[in-house]
Amino acid sequence: MMKKTILITGGAGFIGSHVVRRFLKNYQQYDIVNLDMLTYAGNLENLRDIEDSPNYKFIRGDITDTLFIEKLFDQHPFDAVIHLAAESHVDRSISGPMPFITTNITGTVNLLEAARKRWQDNPGSGPFHHISTDEVYGSLGEEGLFTEESAYDPRSPYSASKASSDHMVRAWFHTWNMPVVISNCSNNYGPNQFPEKLIPLVINNIKAGQPLPVYGKGENIRDWLYVEDHAAAIDMIFHSGKKGETYNVGGNNQWRNIDLVRQLCGIMDRKLGRPAGTSEKLVCFVKDRAGHDQRYAIDNTKISSRLGWKPSVSFEQGLERTVDWYLANEKWISGVIGGNYKSYYKSQYLDR
Repeated sequence: MMKKTILITGGAGFIGSHVVRRFLKNYQQYDIVNLDMLTYAGNLENLRDIEDSPNYKFIRGDITDTLFIEKLFDQHPFDAVIHLAAESHVDRSISGPMPFITTNITGTVNLLEAARKRWQDNPGSGPFHHISTDEVYGSLGEEGLFTEESAYDPRSPYSASKASSDHMVRAWFHTWNMPVVISNCSNNYGPNQFPEKLIPLVINNIKAGQPLPVYGKGENIRDWLYVEDHAAAIDMIFHSGKKGETYNVGGNNQWRNIDLVRQLCGIMDRKLGRPAGTSEKLVCFVKDRAGHDQRYAIDNTKISSRLGWKPSVSFEQGLERTVDWYLANEKWISGVIGGNYKSYYKSQYLDR
């Protein structure tokens, strides 16, 4: 493979850190520049093991700052972009949508324009790989799966902002023939995820004997994808995806929220040496979230048949690995939330 300089945005975040690590490990001919604003969900501790790699550079910066992004592309000869930087927390988007508009839409357009200007005289550049979400498709009923042909029907400020950014990426492809690819993924889980999200929050609350609030009746369904499997899919789409195409990435793991919580309760009771059923007593049902989508489920046929990707980690294996990681990394957890769990214990955990 040719030597490339690749910009990975949001590389200090949950998914981004796994992508950075994978690319540094597998492609030593690439120079990787990690751009991250280091907001609450970005953490350089996620990358301590690779921070001294000779082909790695971290830059702190804001993708919504147009002048900064223009200068960044002037100073670094980026041949490709993997764009993960985003506001991604549904409840936060409901309580305050503006950061989602500026980061997810304006930030994406800033990157697209900077890349377009640099690449217009370099036909071998690209791709601009935009990572998005299955939430852009809205809510499924009891049957069916999201495909790449599913109509967009976002229901929250978060999903609407991601849908808009997807449309912007496609517009740059159709208008200027930008070498872009888009991937829409289902719910990720695994090591290094910020503890406001469902699985790490439940793990932490169980460990501390705090309530496990479940929205509504806990019957909403999500498709779960282990983060390292997602990083492998991003790798494959980046290198082999057809320009201008979209690829849906899911884990083939549909679980009702209440069933997932009970599964975690059983794992935690076993690993903490507690009597079976102890943690399940912490479950409490709370008022449902506004505009709560009933079900998400991804059809992996396209990426499987055309690129050969499929998830390698079963949900049972992934949950065991995830629980083990959080139990072994208390220092990381206390560091990312300042040692104060109260706001997380009281908050209603999320689907994403």
